[in-house]
Amino acid sequence: MLKNAILTLLSLAIAIGLGGYSVWYALNAQDGVGAIRIGQWTAFPEVGTLAADPYSKARVAREGVLALGQAEGLAFVAERDDAGEPLRRECTYTIEGSYPTARFWTLYAADQSLGVIDTGKPRQAALQSYQVLRRPDNSVVISVGNRPAPGNWLLTGGSGKMYFVLTFYDTPIASSTGLSDVTLPRILKAGCNA
Repeated sequence: MLKNAILTLLSLAIAIGLGGYSVWYALNAQDGVGAIRIGQWTAFPEVGTLAADPYSKARVAREGVLALGQAEGLAFVAERDDAGEPLRRECTYTIEGSYPTARFWTLYAADQSLGVIDTGKPRQAALQSYQVLRRPDNSVVISVGNRPAPGNWLLTGGSGKMYFVLTFYDTPIASSTGLSDVTLPRILKAGCNA
């Protein structure tokens, strides 16, 4: 009798533990149910719609973010550079390429909660489309790091894991048909502090 009770409790503990871990993993994974991936950038295009999957709804509820509707825009998150290595705050990067058509876009360096990194300085770790310098072909090159760089510079600071969040507002790519031929900028590592 006692043996059956202990086995039952052990089975329940394992089931609850593994179930809880799987939910935690699904909510923290950038690649998940309903995700689309373009290069190193990942987005959940249905997150602000009624068709959103339960994990996307739970992620939005847990983080307390205001999800953009499908006609309002689309947010992409990158957690790795083009070589497949995780983004680190102590490294410098170059984000280069063209950006899809949008009325307005923002790019910021984020911590694990996807909030803007606190740089400890008056300059935020964020840029937007109206303040960047463009090349003649309309592409943009952005230097990312803790030291000033000529041209477009995105300040970061500290150490540890980092994400880039690129959000397009009022854009045709937010519709399901607009994602087929989209190219997003590349993330190239320039070096790391020793």
